[in-house]
Amino acid sequence: MQNAWLDEALQLADVSWRPVLLRGLEAMNAADPAYLPALAQDEYLPTKNRLFAAFAQPLDAVRYVLVGEGPYPREESATGVCFMDGAVGALWSSAGLSKQVNRATSLRNFMKMLMVADGLLTPESTTGEAVADVAQRAQAPDAHFIQTLPELQNNLHANGFLLLNAALVFRPHVPPAKEAKAWQPLLDMVLEALADRAGQPAPTLVLWGKVAALLQAMAVTKRFPHAVAEHPYNLSFIKNKDMQRLFGPMKLLGRV
Repeated sequence: MQNAWLDEALQLADVSWRPVLLRGLEAMNAADPAYLPALAQDEYLPTKNRLFAAFAQPLDAVRYVLVGEGPYPREESATGVCFMDGAVGALWSSAGLSKQVNRATSLRNFMKMLMVADGLLTPESTTGEAVADVAQRAQAPDAHFIQTLPELQNNLHANGFLLLNAALVFRPHVPPAKEAKAWQPLLDMVLEALADRAGQPAPTLVLWGKVAALLQAMAVTKRFPHAVAEHPYNLSFIKNKDMQRLFGPMKLLGRV
């Protein structure tokens, strides 16, 4: 299947993924021949050919697959990489988390969960003065804390995360669950490729939110260990002990 717009988007994927993604696109086309042609004529997020930006992480480097629901519904925020809001730069401020982080509810709760996992906050105290105290420590001249969202993304990549969305595009007139269903044939190929790697165990699927959890109905996901949680926009995510145990040893808030 030859489409110039897809060929351009594939350039942001690591070369190890391109044959897999092409097979996935063929599978999507076989399942619904009208979907990709209609998408090519429509407006969607992410822009700037970032459809496959998540696949910059090489196939053989993947140890975890973090699956979110879909791209942010704002052009500046939608990067093609799940939960990495392009509108966010600095993580900290003098009052605690930066304004950009506080506006991105899921990211804010993820950051707080990481602080609890790292022992920087207690589960009972994750607001106000407690977060401000951590922010002051994080911004001290001799601190070894990351300062920006790109640094957090780099740390996730260094720990082997493929940061993927269940639906690779967002369109305001298409329900997220319907969009995600259209992309399942491609995700099936992606997961098959990860499960079939010679000499490597299957990575852990980290599934956040209802749409991502739908992947559990796919036969291929039975070949993977799962770590499932509520969507991070829920405050309960901060206290999720399974997520704390998963992410705590990674020390994602520290500079490598």
